[in-house]
Amino acid sequence: MAQTQDVVQLILQDHRRMEDLFRLMRSVEADRAAALREFADLLIAHALAEEAEVYPALKRYKNIDDEEIEHGEHEHDEGNEALLGLLEVEEVGSEEWDTKLEALVEAVTHHADEEERTILNGARENVATERREELGAAFLEERERRLKEGCGSLDNVRRLVGS
Repeated sequence: MAQTQDVVQLILQDHRRMEDLFRLMRSVEADRAAALREFADLLIAHALAEEAEVYPALKRYKNIDDEEIEHGEHEHDEGNEALLGLLEVEEVGSEEWDTKLEALVEAVTHHADEEERTILNGARENVATERREELGAAFLEERERRLKEGCGSLDNVRRLVGS
């Protein structure tokens, strides 16, 4: 299957992968620490790429609500704080782990759901396919660059939350 470049599809694919990783992090059979490492990198790279490449471009469209985009950025911050809470838990699978994981699931699921209904539907309806593909290429490039940096490391997430 050809890799899509449509930014809407790329963002949706990341959201579905995050849901898969939530299932793994909840599963006693899975390597939950590895799932969390992948999730942390993906969440941070995804959000930074959206904020660098996608959100600013979408703000130029009058039919896409700027307030929704700003709200999306605010929800990224909330997701990062919840991620930091889970990364700081000493023992995978402890009661504290479960509590912090559910807070993270709630923050990220809420954001993804809202983003899909408002920002992404707006992009699908108002942004030409060719432009969505250009944005997708830029999103992927930035996301990849962030992933290579290990952007989901505890130190980096602490830095992002602190800033």
